[in-house]
Amino acid sequence: MTSFMRSGPLEPGEWVRLTDPKGRKHNVQLEAGTAFSTKKGQISHDDMIGHPEGIVIESSMGAPYQVFRPLLFEYVVSMPRGAAIIYPKDAAQIVAQADIYPGARVVEAGAGSGSLTSYLLRAIGPEGTLGSYEIREDFAENVLRNVHQIAGPNPPGWTLTVGDVREVISETEIDRLILDMVDPWTCIPLAAERLVPGGILCAYVATTTQLSRFVETVREQGGFTEPRAWETLERDWHLEGLAVRPDHKMNGHTAFLVTARKMAPGQTSLEKSRRPAPGAYGPDYHGPRPAGFVAE
Repeated sequence: MTSFMRSGPLEPGEWVRLTDPKGRKHNVQLEAGTAFSTKKGQISHDDMIGHPEGIVIESSMGAPYQVFRPLLFEYVVSMPRGAAIIYPKDAAQIVAQADIYPGARVVEAGAGSGSLTSYLLRAIGPEGTLGSYEIREDFAENVLRNVHQIAGPNPPGWTLTVGDVREVISETEIDRLILDMVDPWTCIPLAAERLVPGGILCAYVATTTQLSRFVETVREQGGFTEPRAWETLERDWHLEGLAVRPDHKMNGHTAFLVTARKMAPGQTSLEKSRRPAPGAYGPDYHGPRPAGFVAE
């Protein structure tokens, strides 16, 4: 059984999410004959196995807990981490804005802890392929454990390779290339070579300096559409009767996302009709410049 199966009675080996009346949550992997210990007493796994989601059970001290399978976004934020994870708000944007579809041929460079990998596998379905590349072996081992827990021991179409994607990539025709690495601009020649016409290049970067260098390198290469960059901010709301207001805390900046589409062979992207702002590429700027740009 894989955790992509989302219905039916709860079975041994599955993860469940227990929530108490104060909203405190525990992720528990079910095992027959065992119990989970809390400050409010022990919770028997046998009281959950064989039952549907959405039940309320009591601990040995009478404390109530709701029982559901964790949603994918709930699992990834609590998964064991080697590298930092791509948070759900950004993973959702990547799946939507990079147009990850069933059957797509996707490559991700920088698998991190397996968060985005899990979203990509579910989005491409059993007919798609996902090649994940992770340069650090210890991170890759963590990715294997996390993805196997979510998607089962042998997710169809998935390969995980330890190594530098720029040196060991095996895929020759890619529909989507996702870059989660410190220097994604170094992969632009690879993207120009391996992405199919109309394919999408997507980078996840944390800082404005990375963002600028990546975008300007894409422009300099000339074989991609004008890059689009954005970030996503997430804020919950407090809802109690007439007390309806934004929550006091929010998920602010985590990273910037950038996408661009591959042009057909021999074609150059249309230049922006609007001229750069004065000084944008002045004497203090030392990075890549758009193809054909002439400084005044």
